[in-house]
Amino acid sequence: MVRPRSLLPALVALATLAAPCAAVPAASAMHPDSPVAGSSSYSAPAPAPSAQPSRSSRARTAAAPATGTLATSGGTATATASSSAPEVPGTTGAVEDTAPLAVSVGSLAPSVVPQRGALRVTGTVTNLDDVPWSTINLYPFVSTTPMTTRAELAEAATADPSAFVGDRITDPGPFATIKELAPGESATYTVRVPRPLLPVSEPGVYWFGVHALGESSTSSRDGLADGRARTFLPLVRKARSTPPVETAIVVPLRRGVAREPDGSITGPEAWADTLGPGGRLRSLLDFGAAAGARPVTWLVDPAVGDAARRLAAGNPARTTGPTLDPDEGDDPDLQPDPDTTPGASLSPSPSDSADGDGDGSGSGEDGEQAEPDPDPAAEAASTWLDRLAGALSDGEVLALPYGDLDVSAAATHDRTVYRQARARSADALRQLAPDATPVITSPGGYLDPGAVRLATQATTVMVSDAMVEGDAPGVVSVDDHPVAVFSSATGTGGPGPDDRLAIVAVRQRLLAEAAVRHLQAASATPDQEVVPGSTAGPGTTGGAGAATREAMTPTGPEPLVVVLPDRWVPAGTTGFFQGLDVPWLQLSTVDDITDGAALDRDDEPVELDYPTSVQRRELTAADFGAARALERAGDTLQNLLRRNDRVAGEVTDEALSNLSYASRVHPTASRRRAEASRAWIETRLRSIDIEAPPSVTLSSASGRFSVTVSNNLDEPVTVAIDAIVDGPVVIDGPDTVELAARSRRTVLLTASTERQGVHNVTLVVTDLDGTALGSSDQLPIRAAQFSVVIWVIIGGGLALFLGAVAVRVVRTVRARRRALETTSAPGDADVSPSAPDSQETPA
Repeated sequence: MVRPRSLLPALVALATLAAPCAAVPAASAMHPDSPVAGSSSYSAPAPAPSAQPSRSSRARTAAAPATGTLATSGGTATATASSSAPEVPGTTGAVEDTAPLAVSVGSLAPSVVPQRGALRVTGTVTNLDDVPWSTINLYPFVSTTPMTTRAELAEAATADPSAFVGDRITDPGPFATIKELAPGESATYTVRVPRPLLPVSEPGVYWFGVHALGESSTSSRDGLADGRARTFLPLVRKARSTPPVETAIVVPLRRGVAREPDGSITGPEAWADTLGPGGRLRSLLDFGAAAGARPVTWLVDPAVGDAARRLAAGNPARTTGPTLDPDEGDDPDLQPDPDTTPGASLSPSPSDSADGDGDGSGSGEDGEQAEPDPDPAAEAASTWLDRLAGALSDGEVLALPYGDLDVSAAATHDRTVYRQARARSADALRQLAPDATPVITSPGGYLDPGAVRLATQATTVMVSDAMVEGDAPGVVSVDDHPVAVFSSATGTGGPGPDDRLAIVAVRQRLLAEAAVRHLQAASATPDQEVVPGSTAGPGTTGGAGAATREAMTPTGPEPLVVVLPDRWVPAGTTGFFQGLDVPWLQLSTVDDITDGAALDRDDEPVELDYPTSVQRRELTAADFGAARALERAGDTLQNLLRRNDRVAGEVTDEALSNLSYASRVHPTASRRRAEASRAWIETRLRSIDIEAPPSVTLSSASGRFSVTVSNNLDEPVTVAIDAIVDGPVVIDGPDTVELAARSRRTVLLTASTERQGVHNVTLVVTDLDGTALGSSDQLPIRAAQFSVVIWVIIGGGLALFLGAVAVRVVRTVRARRRALETTSAPGDADVSPSAPDSQETPA
């Protein structure tokens, strides 16, 4: 088979020119504060695998024969990076490898060039071709010239896999052989390289890797590399004479938290994956815990822990039920009226049968109690929380503002939100990490000047070295506040073409970055102050405030702060921290590094570059307005409920989570979630109804009338009644109205006015702070007062009437008395006694 050897230089040049341009959008998609707009959420668990090229597109690199000294470390690559695999921010991405065999490095011991003994590397070889490959021989290779600067490491990390980086070691050889690999099949290998076979002597960082050479039915055996893996291998001298490099490893536990309108966590299946074995948050937690007694720094968003606790509890909806001590009791007068027919409940009762039978038996066919199906999210969250408690008890904990608040946007639109998120963060971590240090940072390490100024003396600030021109120091001073500068390049991992974020790749990149810092310090003379990097030039832009650049010690190496990638899913922890146990590297914490920095205010200042493209991606005032509206609705709901003291806090937590850096990716979706939750709350608020009479007429300056207030919730509430009038009318009533669950109550109100006419009055139900709940009713009040003259006439007429009645009564009484006197008067005195009734006459 004839290979296009003559086209190799042109293809390599084309790939080199195209790779950086093609990879920028993919790189920016990783973080919501990337300088270039991206579209994918940074909370996704893992990138998709790269697409495999077709067999016809494969081109292999020419190399020296197997007995020679030269062999390239990769084949010809495609001209653009894979669009399906997002890159880590801050990198340009390596060109895709098209070799038929994929080689990985699973372990490398020791992690540096050994003084004696052998270097042992293990890994796997996978057949990516559609035909079998056989007699696959593996050879190590190593470069002869070391890299000694950070710029060289950055360039090497993005090098084309086809670029020559080192000589293949063929004597003796092969170092391992795999007899045959079917398409898609993998096999392990072990290569042991004695120290005398490593032609390295000068301090620095060397290329090291493995070549795989085989044959197939479409490719005969030759000296070409059919697969390759490569990494960095440091060699450090004067390890004892120069102070070690203080290195802080920051393990991020952050993820966007979204909620349903009822307050439950959105996507419990995705949470089960990320919290379960092999998931991102679980893997990062296990990775940090594997440090053991070694210092490690945890970067924690307390909202993630709260979300896990909710999932562990079964992911319940927001409750309006009682949360206070039930022993305090309620007023017996406020119990539901037995004559009242309750309406339909706004939320299903927990006791309702799931299948709608309503028998409440919950038994199976045999009458036995049926066991509920296990909840994967609840199980994963419970296990993760148990592990989290143990992990945070050791090491340093940096507490993010609750919900991973977009601090840069908060500094512009609402600084009180930052203070609120900071206080909520401390409260949420009070049990797990009472000594947690507040921190201000972002997923990509870019901070607005106003965000940096929000930091107090007790607050740690971390920014990316991408904000500093040249080789950034480990610590700078911004407005007299120490700021830790983490290495963005270290978090990108190894050079590829194998997995750049494999455990060995990340560890070797970290060691390489520390090695060049140690080399710079060791090469400085005792009389020469070590000031890594160049000072800011005229072309420096940005405005994060004046920063001062200085060394940790006049002759010591710069510290190294490494924030592990948010999207990283470490496949195991074996050998990572053990490989960092070298005499020229000392694991530390971020606080120890910033506290130990010797800041000199006389050093020449530099500018922290905050790109305009990042600023444009900050959350807007509309996002903060939606969050504030949701928070106010939660406060109103809690003011309404007599036995609940938690709902407002839960709603506030949700509002803060909607203002996270994760919301920068889809801010419209975050606002819609806030509006949907507020609508859920307002539906409950409108369940308190008021009914007024059709109209009221006042015949005097004041009068009383009654209204009916109904509580359609399943919980007792306390409300107030407010009146909105269009004239000089005063409505008085009780300060509060207490209602039992599902009850109605009649309330007497007093209306007062001095002006006649019809006045329209709107009665509104409010909470105890006077916030309207949504229910209202209108009624007209007619004031028809009589004048004083009319009242005098009416009074005079009434007096005349009463006088006439009195005269008549007196006259009647006198007449009766006269009649009685006349009837009882004596007769004439000379009248003889009456004769007998009969007299007998003689015959």
